[in-house]
Amino acid sequence: MKKKILIAVDDSIYSKYAIVYAAKIASITNQPHYTLFHVLPTISQYLLDEAKTDFKAKTELKKIMQRNHEKAHQFLNNYKEQMVKLGIKEDQIDIIAQPKMLGMARDVLEHAQKGLYDAICIGRRGLTRLQETFSGSVTKKLLQHSQFIPVWVVDGEVESKKVMAAIDGSESSLRAVDHLCFMLMNNHEINITIFHVAAKIGDYCEIDFNDTNGEFEKIVIEGDKRCVQSFYTHALKKFKDAGIGQDRILIKEVKPRMNVGKAIINEFKKGDYGTVVIGRRGISRSFFMGKVSEYVIDKIENCSLWLVS
Repeated sequence: MKKKILIAVDDSIYSKYAIVYAAKIASITNQPHYTLFHVLPTISQYLLDEAKTDFKAKTELKKIMQRNHEKAHQFLNNYKEQMVKLGIKEDQIDIIAQPKMLGMARDVLEHAQKGLYDAICIGRRGLTRLQETFSGSVTKKLLQHSQFIPVWVVDGEVESKKVMAAIDGSESSLRAVDHLCFMLMNNHEINITIFHVAAKIGDYCEIDFNDTNGEFEKIVIEGDKRCVQSFYTHALKKFKDAGIGQDRILIKEVKPRMNVGKAIINEFKKGDYGTVVIGRRGISRSFFMGKVSEYVIDKIENCSLWLVS
């Protein structure tokens, strides 16, 4: 099955990082098909209204729209040429520039859903300081509202091809592994680390039960072990079915000496990973969007973070 990736771009260095990452990752994702997608800048409502009755305003509106289209297609074609130089075939890249209709993030999501894309790739920041930034608005909205399509957030220059999947044994984590398997299917060279932070009481409940004998803590820890062991069984089968050998998979667990987000960032730095895959939600509040995922998104640098719902 041909994979499809939508790359949401503008004329910024951050989009260039996303372009380069997407092209480099092609060598381990079996050459997917790409669409470079740009939402044109908003045109003043006043000018739009004036153009309905005033000929000069209508002429000026046409000029502005023409300039916007020309500028967009110029940098979109430049991106396409850059990807071709990085080894992507020209017929594997489409370019689309469309007027803003529902809002930048909603337009990206709408196009991705209608086109049945497998992932949305975007730079951590985008546009200029005088416009909405991707980091402060568009990327955040994509991460919050993309319920079905994984979002790849690219920060800076990504060199390493090592992959870490941060898991907690939840269905969301299993879907993250499923997405990873689909994208890396039949890859015999990739190295993947499945990373798990062992459970602690605070991940499940903030109430202090005065558990002097540690019985409640033992229940939590044992429950987490059973859950994660079952997860590993299912995950390894998914990797096997995807043609990724178990010799390419490293399972790593750490004790909860710090919060989950910090543990993931520490492992990322020590392990020299280029891609981190994480589920949006988990079996506890630890993996709720706005806690672990948001923490990792905020702190991670020179990496692509794949967030899977």
